Amino acid sequence: MTADAATPTRPAPVTLRQAFWVWLRIAMLSFGGPAGQIAVMHRILVEEKRWIGEQRFLHALNYCMLLPGPEAQQLATYIGWLMHRTKGGIVAGVLFILPGAAAIMALSWVYVLYGRVGIVAALFFGLKCAVLAVVLQAVVRIGGRALTTVPARSLAIVAFVLIFFLGAPFPLIVLGAGVIGWWSTRRGGTAFRGGGHGASQGRIVADADTLLGEAWPAHARPTWRETIRTALVWLALWLVPVAALLIVRGPEDVFSRIATFFSTMAMVTFGGAYAVLAYVAQQAVGHYGWLGPKEMLDGLGMAETTPGPLIMVLQFVGFLGAYRDAGGLSPLVAGTLGGLLATWVTFVPCFLWIFLGAPFIERLRGNAAVAGALSAITAAVVGVVLNLAVWFALHTLFRVTMRVSAGPLRFDAPVVTSIDPAAFILSLGAGCAIFLLRAGVITTLLTTSAAGLVLYGVGMIR
Repeated sequence: MTADAATPTRPAPVTLRQAFWVWLRIAMLSFGGPAGQIAVMHRILVEEKRWIGEQRFLHALNYCMLLPGPEAQQLATYIGWLMHRTKGGIVAGVLFILPGAAAIMALSWVYVLYGRVGIVAALFFGLKCAVLAVVLQAVVRIGGRALTTVPARSLAIVAFVLIFFLGAPFPLIVLGAGVIGWWSTRRGGTAFRGGGHGASQGRIVADADTLLGEAWPAHARPTWRETIRTALVWLALWLVPVAALLIVRGPEDVFSRIATFFSTMAMVTFGGAYAVLAYVAQQAVGHYGWLGPKEMLDGLGMAETTPGPLIMVLQFVGFLGAYRDAGGLSPLVAGTLGGLLATWVTFVPCFLWIFLGAPFIERLRGNAAVAGALSAITAAVVGVVLNLAVWFALHTLFRVTMRVSAGPLRFDAPVVTSIDPAAFILSLGAGCAIFLLRAGVITTLLTTSAAGLVLYGVGMIR
């Protein structure tokens, strides 16, 4: 074999119009949480299209994992930006969101209009039983990758105790874990080792053999003037609507609260959707009263069965919050606006982080302290996600829970006699499907939904 034959030819240049259809294809296949979504992108962009190489893909992924927000959506935005500047990033990022946003909005309408109808309620009942098994699977997957040392496992345990038994704020746990990892690695410790997730373990595609190659494009060397302009534009798109709502409607209005709460979430959602959902549930259910625990489970079930980021469940939370406090608007109109507002303030910052920070990302390459901080955060996230799984289990398997307060301890405990037999049966079946039969998430969700209909038909669900 000659040298020329052994070396693959670099792909031909791709226009933004051609890239549009590839990004749409990725968006429609983006099921199964961030690991599955990143794997889909890797298969199409690295192995199939060879637009970007293995090392460059993983470097971009590691940067996106450092950011608040959904790393898969931000990775798509970053690669789109590398290929076709800001327009390319917007196309890739918006398409990644759009199918899921449309599906969640449609399901939200169905939920409020028909959710109390027996058959629809039975479908959602089956969904939330499967969600419990899916979240437990997330604990196992993240834990298997992150908890490889005793300090990492200890950090996960401490994070669980802090958030479940003491009600510690999620952002404080993330910040503390990051500082511990950074400090430990700076001192030469090896307890926290960074790493990505979700990429294929198949053949290695060299950066030099891809469309983007190894060199940085011209737009990846910004001036300070361009950086400031980017920051001002995206900060205005994000914060001007929030400020306008606060001025016009006041801070106690439901739309103002949705805007400020989810803007805060956009800045502290490190660790992925499962981690932040525990904090969102704590605030949206306990503090604001926008929805109940079982409705939060229903929303996550919707997000699991639709393409796009799991954090899209926040649109459902915003929808219900505004629907139930519509003021002078029609409840459906208010709910739609509330859902769109939650989506806007959740995802606009994602574009800000990429367009502002990506040009400087090379400065982070090989930074061991940053990798250590990320690894420690991931370890703490295992404890936070375990808290979410326990919270879901309490509100899925038991009809009644009680609040325990003893000194600094404040947590929910089940009333054992209130166990729901139907929920227990479906949750156990979903767990067996995922952990023993290795069934996929979508298959499990659809199966438990069908089982919910069967249990409704025999009178076990009312």
